Order: sequence, then C-alpha cells, then structure tokens
Amino acid sequence: MSTKPAGTPRACIEAALREAAAATESLLNDDGGLIDIEHGANLLIRAFEAGKRVFSCGNGGSMSDAMHFAEELTGRYRNNRAGLPAQAISDVGHLTCVANDFGYDQVFSRYVLSHGRAGDCLVAISTSGNSTNVINAAVAAKDRGMTVLALTGKRRSVLGALADVCICTPAGFYADRVQELHIKVIHILIELVERHFFAENYADLDLDTGPAS
Repeated sequence: MSTKPAGTPRACIEAALREAAAATESLLNDDGGLIDIEHGANLLIRAFEAGKRVFSCGNGGSMSDAMHFAEELTGRYRNNRAGLPAQAISDVGHLTCVANDFGYDQVFSRYVLSHGRAGDCLVAISTSGNSTNVINAAVAAKDRGMTVLALTGKRRSVLGALADVCICTPAGFYADRVQELHIKVIHILIELVERHFFAENYADLDLDTGPAS
C-alpha cells in the first residue's frame, strides 16, 4: 500500500522507504513478472550467443538507466570478465543532429536503422510505455529483424504490445518508483547474463544463503 509522507523529515524518509519496499515486494509476488524477467534475460543471452549486439534507449531517467545497463555489460557488474557488446543510444552529436533535422521522435529510430542488424536486441525503456521516440525505435528494430525487450510501468502500452518481451513494474503514484524497480530489474538481467556466460564468477555463491562457507 502506498503512503503519502507528511510531517517530519524522518517520517518522510521512512514513508519513502516503506513505499519502495512495498513496490519491490509487489514485484517479488508477481509470478508473471518474474517469468517475464527470465524471458527477457533469455533474449539478451540469445543475442550475445549469436555474436549480436544489444542497444538500449530511453528518455530522462530512462536514458540514464539505458546507459547504466550498457556500461555494466561492456564493463562489468560485480566481478571482472570479458566485455559484452552493448550500446546505449546516447551520443549527443547524433541526438542533436536528428532532433534538429528530423524531429525528436526519430532520435532513437534513426540510430537503430543505421546500426541495427537482424538478431540484435533493443532494450526499450519507458515508464509510461507510450514515449513516441522509444516506440519508433521498437518499430525500427522489428523492421531490422531485431528482438525488443521493453521495460515499462503500465500494464497496457503501445511499447509493450510491440515488444517480444515486456517487463512491467507498476508502482506508486509517480515515475520514480517505477524507475527504481527498473534499475533493480536491469541489475537482475545483467546478473542472469553473467551467470550464463561467466558461471565461474558465481561458483562460490548460493542464491538462498549467500556466500558459501
């Protein structure tokens, strides 16, 4: 249940943390959502296994999530390992050129049409699921023969309908709770990818009890 923080700063802090915890608990109890996360990880794994690339895009906070997602694939998540081919659509020169010459609605789709190839995967992030430029990117990806993994915050959305897999995390009254769950989902996706390709990095860990003794 969501609470509306009021009163002292301490009360506001506690209410915010309770609401965030409730949102996480809701996702934990959503069996369909957990299945979607697993299916989403499988999309990424199949792309990497085939030697393909993963692209990511979003607006505002979702752009930051898209960049975070890509850098932890090309860099690392927890332990050292080989980089994986991922690219956030965040190049300032490209974004400003296309926004100026073609319109902001095409900033992501033009990039996908320029760089995307069949078998690649697009991770499309939109809290509403109805951001036009992200939807256009998904359409372009499908035209290129790519798969689309969507992260949204609404059960029914245009983006979700286009995606091969849609991970939906409805939470709270505002986008911030959705974005908090998105970054948790992103970390889980990366961990699942790492566990598949770099199982040795997790050999000493147990999902239920933590590090093995």
